[in-house]
Amino acid sequence: MKGSLLILVCFILGCLSGCYHEAGFDVHAISVIILYVLMLLIGISLGSNREIGHFASRFSFKMLLVPVATVSGTFLFSALAGLVLSQWSVFDCMAVGSGFAYYSLSSVLITQLKEPSLGMQLATELGTIALLANIFREMTALLGAPVICKLFGRFAPISAAGVTSTDLLLPSISRYSGQEMIPIAVIHGLLINVSVPFFVSFFCRM
Repeated sequence: MKGSLLILVCFILGCLSGCYHEAGFDVHAISVIILYVLMLLIGISLGSNREIGHFASRFSFKMLLVPVATVSGTFLFSALAGLVLSQWSVFDCMAVGSGFAYYSLSSVLITQLKEPSLGMQLATELGTIALLANIFREMTALLGAPVICKLFGRFAPISAAGVTSTDLLLPSISRYSGQEMIPIAVIHGLLINVSVPFFVSFFCRM
């Protein structure tokens, strides 16, 4: 929760800074470097996770049904949003949904990939939408975990958490869905985490 609010505050400060002060450096070039650093950190994070081997030993193909359901549901409702929002295409909305609560990576990646087709202004707007939408998803999953679990079942908080089911939302999932859901939540988060750059890139190029 605090991390999401901090990201939101930094974003607002960045907007205010951009409105009143002109940057004396190439913002585009720096955002590309940030994107590369994010991709590197993802690899380091996954590679340094000592629990992967432990959970891999308990792996069952039935566990794949949860991330499949997460991806399918997210894409379905993202596509429906694309049919309602006239400014953005279905694929633009699906690219936003492909962040799965990974707001930092998805927003930067979308801005970079959509700039050639949309121009810097519209690409930045879409990246901003991705940032806010994925922050909102994370905060909704964090605050609404008990209600989500009660209404939709023990797997629902895992799907709602997206990539955060393996870290930030894990305590809530353990508390409301049960400790036996921890392996599923970790595997779900890892698989969704890896899928984000691939799905975002795919839909941005459609």
